[in-house]
Amino acid sequence: MLWYLHLCANAGIAVTEYVDNATGRMIETKSGSGYFENVTLKPSIRIGATDDSELAKSLHDKAHSFCFIANSVNFEVRCAQVPQLMT
Repeated sequence: MLWYLHLCANAGIAVTEYVDNATGRMIETKSGSGYFENVTLKPSIRIGATDDSELAKSLHDKAHSFCFIANSVNFEVRCAQVPQLMT
């Protein structure tokens, strides 16, 4: 989210709301420990009424490629959809 907000700010897009109802699949081992197999992001974003919605959507892909967390974990982090822009 932080990279997305940064890229939008640089592009002059006002993000007024960002909600992500992420889901994940966790595997539990026989010993009782566990690990995440994957996480899927499901962002919903509200931007200014006059801002470029197509640019706002495309910046989410760019932000995902820069994300420190997604690039650091040992499981897949994906987006289920192009961010849903709320009106």
